[in-house]
Amino acid sequence: MVQIIDSTLREGEQTPGIYFSPETKLLIAQLLDKIGIDIIEAGNPAVSPEISSSLTRIVNSGLNAKIGAHSLCRIDHVTKALDCGVDFLGIFLSVSQQRLERDYKISLEAAIERIVKVIRYTRDQKPDLLIRYTPEDTVRSSMEHVILAASAAVEAGANIISIADTTGYATPFQPERSYFYYVKTLKEELAKQQMYPKIEVHCHNDRGLALANALDAYKAGADIIDTTVMGLGERTGIVDLATLLVNLVDMGEPESRWNLNYLQQLYELVSEQAHIPISPHSPIVGKNAFTHYAGVHVKAIAQDEAFYQSLNTRNLVRKSNVALGMQSGRTAIELALKQIGREDLLKNNTLMNQILNDIKELAKRGIPIDIEKEFPILVEKSVEKFISMDLNAD
Repeated sequence: MVQIIDSTLREGEQTPGIYFSPETKLLIAQLLDKIGIDIIEAGNPAVSPEISSSLTRIVNSGLNAKIGAHSLCRIDHVTKALDCGVDFLGIFLSVSQQRLERDYKISLEAAIERIVKVIRYTRDQKPDLLIRYTPEDTVRSSMEHVILAASAAVEAGANIISIADTTGYATPFQPERSYFYYVKTLKEELAKQQMYPKIEVHCHNDRGLALANALDAYKAGADIIDTTVMGLGERTGIVDLATLLVNLVDMGEPESRWNLNYLQQLYELVSEQAHIPISPHSPIVGKNAFTHYAGVHVKAIAQDEAFYQSLNTRNLVRKSNVALGMQSGRTAIELALKQIGREDLLKNNTLMNQILNDIKELAKRGIPIDIEKEFPILVEKSVEKFISMDLNAD
């Protein structure tokens, strides 16, 4: 079974303008734990003392998930993470030729020596720690470099190798740029050396392909996938947690693995604290995700939701509903009247037509009509209008 690392508290907080207070971080971690996330990556303690204390607080909060930290490939940074008591530590250093020559100004051999030294130190400090090594910008690095660095990292004590698409370069539509290729190749090359670390994938969304790449990696046998709530992260972020979980269930992961009922609460909390609204069109958690509007759609789903809905809402907070507006037909009015307890109006065809016409007129303002708040008022006005017209006719 694939494992999920959620990095909302690390990668997500790298979204420009986002700051999660220690109290908010704990609440987010608790909800992630209730959903059933395997590893919660809660920050890089070398960035600030507050991140360090917040991470320690989450570690000591009694969650079932493993709590992890992120670290540069430096012993002083690793030490700060270990002082927080983490169960998991991600260490990263690029081995792409450009970064080695122009950024680090060291040779591949020197980079591997550093990787080995830091991982061995980390393993010696905490023998039961889960250690991940990430050759940053993996997918744009020489595969030969990646294999050499990964095998040295595993030999030094790393349990996990992460294939990082740091710039969103990967695509499932070009074989040698696909996660399927990267995962298969790395697994096969390490297996030749009798090495079997877990393979993790970290997919950025610069081309809008993060989810597609993650699922491509899953098909290739990836063991761990990184996510964030709302797909937050550097630039355009990484894989969105909710959409990934729903798709993994669709691809065969046991539905009972995750408690999806907590997704809505989690997303609303993160949205509020990040000051980023959830798009109405967001799959799973968006306001319109299971809302039906056009007359032919509403009439059909009144019989069977599956006519215009492929996702089952059984384990989700959001359920199927209808919207009222210019596209509405008679069925939508009937369902809305039942929702507000005014079934007594259903048999009056003239009044029903009046209500429908009034809805279409109000819809011209370009704002959705709220069934619970606005619709009852509109209905009363339509009834008054109908009665007035009836009296005048007499």
